[in-house]
Amino acid sequence: MSLALQGGGAHGAFTWGVLDAILEDGRLAVEAISGASAGAMNAVVMVEGWLQGGIDGARSQLETFWRRASLDGSLSPGQRALLGVMLGFWGKPWTDVIAPSFSPYQTNPLNINPLRDAIAALIDFDRVRACTDVEIFISATNVWTGKVAIFKTPELTVDHLMASACLPTVFQAVEIDGVPHWDGGYMGNPALFPLFDETMTDDILLVQINPLERRETPRTAREIHDRLNEISFNGTLLRELRAVAFITQLIEEGKLSPDEYKNVHLHRIDASGVLDDHEASSKGTAEWDYFVQLRDAGRRTAQSWLAAHYDAIGVRGTLDLQDARL
Repeated sequence: MSLALQGGGAHGAFTWGVLDAILEDGRLAVEAISGASAGAMNAVVMVEGWLQGGIDGARSQLETFWRRASLDGSLSPGQRALLGVMLGFWGKPWTDVIAPSFSPYQTNPLNINPLRDAIAALIDFDRVRACTDVEIFISATNVWTGKVAIFKTPELTVDHLMASACLPTVFQAVEIDGVPHWDGGYMGNPALFPLFDETMTDDILLVQINPLERRETPRTAREIHDRLNEISFNGTLLRELRAVAFITQLIEEGKLSPDEYKNVHLHRIDASGVLDDHEASSKGTAEWDYFVQLRDAGRRTAQSWLAAHYDAIGVRGTLDLQDARL
C-alpha cells in the first residue's frame, strides 16, 4: 500500500508509533509515501533506516530521530535553548504579543534552525535519493504562487525537508532553486494526488493527526489560533478526500471507466480520542517523555486498526468517504 502522513509538529510522534507498529507487524509492503512537515520527516527517516537495516533499521532510525529532536536529545546546550525558544512561539505570548509585531527575519536574523542540523547529521541523503524501492513525495507551499510543491525521491535534500516544515511565523522561508517555500501543511497535508497518479497500488493508508472536530467554541486568542491552525492544516486534505469520494461514486454508478480512473481503497488511522485533549500549541512540546507518550498511543491505535481492518486491504476501502465530516 501507499502511506499518506500528515504533519503536526510534535504530534508527529503519534505517526512514529503508527509506523513502528506497522513495521513490527511486518505484513505490509510500502510502495510510496506522501508526507508534509513532521510526516515528511517520518517518511524520509523511516526509508533511510530501512535502506540501512531493513525493518529493524527503520524502527531504530525513527527512534533516533525523535530522540535527537527532543530538548533532552543530542543537541548542544545552545541548540536546545534556541529550539526551546522557537517552539515556545506556539504558546500564548507568541500568539498574543510577538507574532503580530515581529517576523522571523527580525527574531532569527541568522536563520538558525537546530532541527536542520539534527536531520543533516542523521540522514544520508545520497542513499535516500538513490532509493528505487519506495517513492517519496514531500509537499511544501510555494510562497510566490500559493500552490503546493511536490518534491520526489531523486531530488530530496535536507532543505526540502526544512521547506516542508517551515512555519512562516517561526522560520524564514526556505529557498529551493531560488523559490521560497513554507510548510507543506498549508496546501498538501499530506498531498494525496501523487499516490493516485504515480503508484500501482489501489490502497492508501492516511495517518491523520489534526482533529477534524471540536465540539466547543474557542474564545481566547490562543484557543482561536489553535483551532484556525487545525482547520487550515486539514483543509486541502478534506478537499482531496471529497474529490476521491466523487470519482468513486461515478465509477460505482458506471459513469466513469475503472480502466481510466483508479478506484482508490482509502484507509485511515487517526488520533481521534488520543489527541482531542491536546491543544494545537502542544505541537511545540519537545520533551522526550511526551514523544514516547504519543508514540505508544500511535502503536496501540495502529495495532487495533490492523486487527480490525487488515483483511480489507487490497479488497475495499475502510474509510467511509460518504461521512458527513468530509
